[in-house]
Amino acid sequence: MMDEHIKKKVLLRTSWISTIGNTVLSLAKIVVGIFSGSVAVLGDGIDSATDVIISLVMIFTARIMTRPPSQKYVYGYEKAESIATKILSMVIFYVGLQMLFSTMQSLFSDAPKELPATIAIYVTVFSIVGKLGLAWYQYHQGERVSSSLLIANAQNMRNDVIISVGVLAGLVFTFVFKLPVLDTITGLIVSLFIIKSFVSIFMESNVELMDGVNDVSVYQKISEAVEKVPGASNSHRVCSRQIGGLYMIVLDIEADEEITLNEAHAIAEEVEDSIQGTVENVYDIVVHVEPAGKHHDAEKFGVDKHMLS
Repeated sequence: MMDEHIKKKVLLRTSWISTIGNTVLSLAKIVVGIFSGSVAVLGDGIDSATDVIISLVMIFTARIMTRPPSQKYVYGYEKAESIATKILSMVIFYVGLQMLFSTMQSLFSDAPKELPATIAIYVTVFSIVGKLGLAWYQYHQGERVSSSLLIANAQNMRNDVIISVGVLAGLVFTFVFKLPVLDTITGLIVSLFIIKSFVSIFMESNVELMDGVNDVSVYQKISEAVEKVPGASNSHRVCSRQIGGLYMIVLDIEADEEITLNEAHAIAEEVEDSIQGTVENVYDIVVHVEPAGKHHDAEKFGVDKHMLS
């Protein structure tokens, strides 16, 4: 399991690198977009500006996550990452919506449109190369420390690369066919991609905030881990949630009612060890031992063995 101090350190370092890189790319595209007259490049620059905001929020969030647990927040501040991810998705949505309205207004405006300057193509190529490097670095570091925020930001940057490639294609066709309106249409498509990115990040951030898991196969793994332990059976009321990418698992098992308390405790510890060896990134496991054959009423929460396919 990744040491929390190392995770926060990686998160901060990656966020600063992302901030500096995105600031350079954003300023380059916004300035060139304005002076070249390219709506698509300007929109791409504004989208990159949201990445700067995202990176700054990541830095702020990383500092919150380093706070130790308190009586009010006994599970610590790890979920600050999910809350920040949710807020960032709303920022992305706002930017996408604003750009959608502005490009629609420009598209149906009677004002004459001119071809953008060729420098718009060069800055777009520069952006694609820069974003690819930043996206790869963010995703690699996010996987390394199991950070949903870094991975979400890497996905957003990956979408930025797709957007920039679309902008480049739109610019090429604009110059080939001498149709300035194609640049505006490309800007419109860019805004739709931004909104699509919001939907994806928004939905993914719901999982941790609602005490869910991204990979439901974890319940099958827990059941199999219990079955490996002699004397343990019928795992039920299994609940798993993720905090900061780490699993918190609670479950009931059955054991022979004739065994001693010490023997039951030993079985519970073996179950914990078995789950730890089967499921990655487990922070805590709570095992409750019940007498075998006890009648179980239907439970509102948790997963029983018979529910697994």
